Amino acid sequence: MQHSIHKQFWRYTIPTLAAMLVNGLYQVVDGIFIGRVLGADGLAGINLAWPVISAVLGLGMLIGVGTGALVSLRQGEGNTSAAKSELTTGLSVLLGVTPIVALILWQYNDQFLLWQGAQGNALIMGKQYLDVLTVSCVFTLGSICLPFLVRNDNSPKVATVMMMIGALANIVFDYLFIVILDGELVGAALATGVAQMLVMVSGLYYFFTSRAQLRLSRGGWHIDWRAIPRIFSIGSSSFFMYAYGSVMVGLHNYLFTEYDSALLIGAYTIIGYIVTVYYLAVEGVASGMQPLVSFNYGAKKPGNILRLMNIALVTTIALGLAFIALLNLFPQAIISIFNSNDQALIQSTVHGIRLHIWALFLDGMIVIVGTYYQATNRGGKAMFVIVGNMLIQLPYLYLLPKWYGVAGIWLAYPLSNVTLALVVGFMLYGERKRVKAQLVHQEQTMTIPS
Repeated sequence: MQHSIHKQFWRYTIPTLAAMLVNGLYQVVDGIFIGRVLGADGLAGINLAWPVISAVLGLGMLIGVGTGALVSLRQGEGNTSAAKSELTTGLSVLLGVTPIVALILWQYNDQFLLWQGAQGNALIMGKQYLDVLTVSCVFTLGSICLPFLVRNDNSPKVATVMMMIGALANIVFDYLFIVILDGELVGAALATGVAQMLVMVSGLYYFFTSRAQLRLSRGGWHIDWRAIPRIFSIGSSSFFMYAYGSVMVGLHNYLFTEYDSALLIGAYTIIGYIVTVYYLAVEGVASGMQPLVSFNYGAKKPGNILRLMNIALVTTIALGLAFIALLNLFPQAIISIFNSNDQALIQSTVHGIRLHIWALFLDGMIVIVGTYYQATNRGGKAMFVIVGNMLIQLPYLYLLPKWYGVAGIWLAYPLSNVTLALVVGFMLYGERKRVKAQLVHQEQTMTIPS
């Protein structure tokens, strides 16, 4: 049984991990082209737009995670018709929220940028990106939601291929729109939008083919209105994870401008692109774990859940430690991928790496625990984990810059990670005791003669 669970975990996680890392190419490749062609101003512009982009991605993840968890739970219960109903409900929610998102973006794009202290070329470039996102937001939402649902339909390899197609398309169109046509951040946004469209359309198409376990048809489309609050409840912590990132990026942008200059926003952007690789790896592990935990939770198999948690935690922490070591050993070589000419930008980025990411591995643990609570239909606890990260970091961001200036801005994130990890570790200890007690009770019940 233990061998089987390990095999299932890696069967889901390896394709999912690959898909998430490939998905990260959307962001990282944009950063490479922008950093090399447009320099510090372009990097600052994309980072000023990022809080909005992150919020839209978070909404897509909310729908994907909430729907995926419900679908997996129904499948674990053996209720295929209910699982299909949850799937069509989630897709309907995705289409329903799109015009609302587009309207908000159209109305408040400028304010989102100005709130962060944006000015000059960085403001102009940030607005270029958000203007395109207003039109293409349906693809941004769908590109993060649909692969998640395809993976949950027991097709992780198909989801990986979808993301690879999108990532390769993004590279090609980045080169065309940014380098050849000199489209600046309009070109970067268009390249990403086209790639995301390909991912979303291929995901929708999959569910209407014979390959899908939950095959859909236009005549069989059903909306379960009672499921919509559950989708938002389960998936809300994923949204707040992205919203937390959105708020933190916005606050850092504002503080760097307030205490120094937009150059530091460029350095912060490069670090953001680099650590995105780790975050996506963690999300890949978490997404690979989630459907299996949900299934075993529905099937009442606590022993399997414990094994899945152990593998996920060890994997993400080990990846985090390796990532930190690599960044500290070879910072300039990694930074030069994004910009090798601006020495002030490079020095600021190296300084930021030394202070900002030494506790990165703890984020992996926090994400895995939050995903576990989502997968077991406890959105409230998952929300506590994610929102706690933001609430803990806020006082650090308020106080440390007053005491230590720019160094205090860099240090706020790792210190808040340490604080939250202590709380989450205590929660995890209690949860493991509870699940182990369930397992013991289950084994005792099975051994009692009838």
